[in-house]
Amino acid sequence: MEVAPSPGPSLPPAAPTPAPGRIRVGDGPATRRVLVGGVLLVTALVLVAPLLAIFVEAFKHGMAAYAASFAAPDTQYAIGLTLFTALIVVPVNVGFGIAAAWCIAKFRFPGRNLLVALVELPFSISPIIAGVAYLFVYGAQGLLGPWLGEHDIKIMFAVPAIILASLFVTAPFVARELIPLMIAQGSEEEEAAVTLGAGGWRILRLVTLPNVRFALLYGAALCNARVMGEFGAVSVVSGNIRGQTNTLPLQIELLYQDNNAVAAFAVATLLTLVALVTLVAKAIIERLDAARVKAQGKPGH
Repeated sequence: MEVAPSPGPSLPPAAPTPAPGRIRVGDGPATRRVLVGGVLLVTALVLVAPLLAIFVEAFKHGMAAYAASFAAPDTQYAIGLTLFTALIVVPVNVGFGIAAAWCIAKFRFPGRNLLVALVELPFSISPIIAGVAYLFVYGAQGLLGPWLGEHDIKIMFAVPAIILASLFVTAPFVARELIPLMIAQGSEEEEAAVTLGAGGWRILRLVTLPNVRFALLYGAALCNARVMGEFGAVSVVSGNIRGQTNTLPLQIELLYQDNNAVAAFAVATLLTLVALVTLVAKAIIERLDAARVKAQGKPGH
C-alpha cells in the first residue's frame, strides 16, 4: 500500500503583480521628488539647522571664549555631577535591564504582562510628573518625608534625588532592547547548558550575554545619553541649586537666563556631542550585529 506524501507547510500567497502600465504610489518621478525633497527639507529645518546653530553660537566669539565658558566653577561642578550620576545610573539600569529581560523572555509566571507594562511605564509618563511623584514620596510633606526628616536623611533637593529621578526615566532603555532579542533567540542554548551541568550565573555569563551583547551595548549607550540630557524630572527634584544640584541641562538653562548665551551654547555642545557619539555608536553596533547574524544565522538586534 502506497502512502500519500503529507502536504508541506503552506506558503503565503504571492503578492499580486501590478497590471502593465500601472504605477504604484510613490513610483512617479514627480511624487518621488516631492517626497524626497520634503523629507530633506524637514530634516534640514528640524534637525540639522538647530545642531549647526548650537556650534555657530558657541564659537561665535572664538575658541578662547569657548574654552573660558568651561572655567566657571558652577559649570565644572555641573559636568562632574552629570558624569557622577551617569556612572551610577547606567550600571544599575544595565543590571535591571538584564534581570527584567531574563525574567520576561525566559520564564512564564503570573504577572508577566504586568511586569512588561511596568518596565515600559517611564516612557508613558512625563518626566516632570515623575519628579512631582518623587516629591510626594520623599519630600518634606511626602509619604516618607517625616521619617526621613527624623533620621536626618536628605533625598529631595540633593544628589540622591537626581540619581533616583534619572534611574526612573532611563529604566526601560536596556530592557526594551534585550527583551525582543531574548524572546527571538529562545531558551534552547540555556537548556542545553543546564543539561551539561552549568549553573545560572555561568549560563548568563557564557551563553546569554554573549548572544545579546550588541543590544546590551546599544541600550547602555541610549541610557547614558538620556541620563546626561535629562531635564524635566531632575529640574523638579534637584531644587536647581547653583554649584550643588545643577546637572549640565540645568546649568545650560541658568546660563541662558543670565544672558550668557555663549557659555550656554558652549556647554550645550557637550550634550550635542554625546548625542552624536551615541548615533555613531548605534551605527557601528548595528553593523557589527548584522555581520554576526550573517555569519552565525542567529536572530539579530
